[in-house]
Amino acid sequence: MTERRYFCNSGTNESDMTMMEQLIEGFPAQLKEGLDIGANITIRKHDKDIRKVLICGMGGSGIGGDYVAQILRDEAKVPVLTCKSYDIPAWVDAHTLCIISSYSGNTEESIECLHQTLKTGAKIICISSGGKVQSLAEIHDLDFVMLPGGSPSPRACLGYSVTAQLSSLWKSGLISRNSTDQIRIASDLLKFEQEAIRTKAERIASGLLSGMAVIYSTDRYEPVALRWRQQLHENSKIPAWHHVIPEMNHNEIVGWTQKQEQVSVVILRNKDDHKRNTARMDFTVNLVSNLAARTIEVHSKGNSYTERAFYLTHLGDWVSYYLAVLRKVDPSEIRIIDTLKQSLQNDQF
Repeated sequence: MTERRYFCNSGTNESDMTMMEQLIEGFPAQLKEGLDIGANITIRKHDKDIRKVLICGMGGSGIGGDYVAQILRDEAKVPVLTCKSYDIPAWVDAHTLCIISSYSGNTEESIECLHQTLKTGAKIICISSGGKVQSLAEIHDLDFVMLPGGSPSPRACLGYSVTAQLSSLWKSGLISRNSTDQIRIASDLLKFEQEAIRTKAERIASGLLSGMAVIYSTDRYEPVALRWRQQLHENSKIPAWHHVIPEMNHNEIVGWTQKQEQVSVVILRNKDDHKRNTARMDFTVNLVSNLAARTIEVHSKGNSYTERAFYLTHLGDWVSYYLAVLRKVDPSEIRIIDTLKQSLQNDQF
């Protein structure tokens, strides 16, 4: 692998960059480690038939549920939905499988959802590296999946989140093993493409220095677009938003009427995009290319949805890292979130 060394300003030290670099580089291995953990978990049978699935989580744990829902869109015979809030939907009942996913185990929104779900008779599976979620799982005798702890950046644990959730559904008898097998194949692809992905990411990052970024994808790949957005927020410290095609063509496209010199656009494209969405993307690219600071089309690699989604995900993580390098900011620092949590500690909940 080509050696890369970067020198940061006084606000960012080299060890900060190295830590995030190592976390991102380890993502393919994390996927396989997560699958190995999932293969050894035991999920007890529920006394009711499962008719719907709800995955509760925030941040990196929450977006894991978004990935799972899309991975299973062509297989799952029951709805798989996500909840990123303090309140669960009214339809949660004894015929629901509810996954409570919190890497730290202390996410207050997820803990509140767990308390509410306990009153419904739903089947509950808890996933965390410890914390209050583990304690509550033990108190209420709930199925629990233990994740490796100690990560300095929970958002870098997306692989653990996705594999634990998929494995829980597989061990619950709701899906086949095919979904987890596809994750293993995706891991091999990322490992093989790692250096090429990093090189591509450096080039893309250099085109995102205008100040803000917008990511467009088809609706099927929205979790990937959201992941790009979140990583640009947290790692690169820039404003970003995303939208999906075709919905974007029914509203946001009208906002592109004048020059946006502070906005760079990234278009995520895949060979399995619906042919009408491909035509819509072509039109959108031609439109925004004349108005945005930079328009970058990114094409995925892989033979399945899972491979393509994780290829683009890994690429986006690297883009956010290299943009942090170019902007001379610490990709690990999230002081504003820590400040928010501190301000909430004094409030009764």
